[in-house]
Amino acid sequence: MLHGNEGGASGAAKGELTVPMAWLYAEYIADELLRTGDLMPPTSFEFRAGRDALALTIFLSDAGDELSGIRVVSQLETWSSLTAYDQPWQAWVRARFGEREARARRTGHRSPDLRLAAAAWRWLEETELLAPDLDAVPVPEEEDGPQVWTPAWQLGLPLGHLAIHLF
Repeated sequence: MLHGNEGGASGAAKGELTVPMAWLYAEYIADELLRTGDLMPPTSFEFRAGRDALALTIFLSDAGDELSGIRVVSQLETWSSLTAYDQPWQAWVRARFGEREARARRTGHRSPDLRLAAAAWRWLEETELLAPDLDAVPVPEEEDGPQVWTPAWQLGLPLGHLAIHLF
């Protein structure tokens, strides 16, 4: 990604390559948490949904936008509370994106990290995955039970939350 501003937040001069390190680091942490939990194959869409939901939580919970010096163990409780079942995670994500977009308009610089995070959020909102219908009455003859199309974030968020607890 090329940086378009002279001496922006990352310090890159016009035309220099800007590496989205904060987003890549958030993705790496999320990936490691999910792999450690061994909840599903890393090649599955469910794994991607969990990784993206957890990476968004990690990235957006960092006020400095850089994740510099983050100590994963000290942040687990924060990430766990943000991804908990009774929390309005989707509204929180939208509010944090709104804050970041407003800051980008003020500074005239939209970081490549924010672009990648926004792409992950779009995928989580627009993609539906077939998942067990937890509200359905089980039918004894059906081995897997009824399934329903679910937004990827609704499937990925509890997986991310569980991965945090298994860490």
